[in-house]
Amino acid sequence: MLRFSIPYLITCFLQSCYELVDLLIVGRFNGADSVSAVSTGSQMTHLVTVTIVGLTTGVTVTISHAIGAKRMDKVQRQIGQSIRLFVLVAIIATVILVACADPLLRLLSTPPEAFSQAHDYVTICFLGTPFIVAYNVISAIFRGFGDSRHPMYFVALAGLLNVGLDIALIGGAHMQAAGAALATVISQAFSVMAALIYLKFANTGVRVRKADLAYDWAGTRQILTIGTPIALQELCIQVSFIVITAIANGRGLEISASVGIVEKIISFLFLVPSAMLSTVSVVAGQNAGARQHSRSKTALRYGITMCVAYGAIMCIASQIWGADIVRIFSPDDETVVRYGAQYLSSYSFDCILAGVHFCFSGFFSAYGKSMYTFAHNIASVLLVRIPGAYAASLLWPDNLFPMGCAAPLGSLLSILICSALYYLRFSKRHPAAIQTE
Repeated sequence: MLRFSIPYLITCFLQSCYELVDLLIVGRFNGADSVSAVSTGSQMTHLVTVTIVGLTTGVTVTISHAIGAKRMDKVQRQIGQSIRLFVLVAIIATVILVACADPLLRLLSTPPEAFSQAHDYVTICFLGTPFIVAYNVISAIFRGFGDSRHPMYFVALAGLLNVGLDIALIGGAHMQAAGAALATVISQAFSVMAALIYLKFANTGVRVRKADLAYDWAGTRQILTIGTPIALQELCIQVSFIVITAIANGRGLEISASVGIVEKIISFLFLVPSAMLSTVSVVAGQNAGARQHSRSKTALRYGITMCVAYGAIMCIASQIWGADIVRIFSPDDETVVRYGAQYLSSYSFDCILAGVHFCFSGFFSAYGKSMYTFAHNIASVLLVRIPGAYAASLLWPDNLFPMGCAAPLGSLLSILICSALYYLRFSKRHPAAIQTE
């Protein structure tokens, strides 16, 4: 699990650096309007990315099952179906997202001072959607084989390029939010090209034939059955973040900027739980394919233990150095720092709790129970996160600490639901392995 999760964690870290570096450099060279534009716009682009990652989980799990069952013909067929499916996804997503950029920004109550820059940011990023799709499909295939190292190499090269382009386009060319978006898209395209070059010349042991690209509803259905609930779950979670952003945007520019900064910090802190979700799904998936169900359960326990230990450390650090962390992104606005420290102080407790239900989600996905993951996240979003954040904004308009409590309380509900589902479905008897035909 550590051999798989550490390179994957580094990959997630480098991917998150795209947005963090954008926000950091924009904050250094521009004012709160540019920070608000990038933080609001990147909420939307992050929604697209995590939804695609959720959908590609179906690719990872079906390939990992075929690997566990030693069915290389099935592996090649699933790769072929993945290519067919996600070319269509990339085309449809790009057209819809570009057309809906302005309505989405208005829906978010983007501050008028930041609207023009936010429009530039999201339009450029949405035009780069095919690169996001391509990279995540390739990475999902690698992860299905248990290889998390090569995606790390590709993103590392792109991350270095992104930093250089950010400095050149934002600091040198003074392109503000548009420069941040352009740097991100170019870097993503570079990571895709690096991955494709490697696949062309590397001896991976897999050669996709023309017959594998022929339409196969059974293979496509397996990908969609596992990936769609996870994609919908990620979509709903990100929608809840966007709703919270809209609530914050309606409370003024300083609160909008502070909430946007903390959301980026939290997404960075959640890299370990996210990496462990993927790790548990791959390890449990390969063991499920090999019918080693006790080892799948062990992977779940190890994942939860590591996430809780990590989350406790991050939560304590946020309580001690919260203001200093926020000040990195907005060094000249003490109002933004004060609000951001309040929000981070309470939100950081979710670092402990979210990792637990992330691991459960990975385990459920490995056994084809993605609807369990969808159900507990929907309940959390609709019953706690959104109504809790809205109520807190009304009851405590001058303090963001109560608003930050909505996220950990939502995760607590998810943990209770996951524990009940695990006990009812998995604790008393070994579940049957997913059928790969």
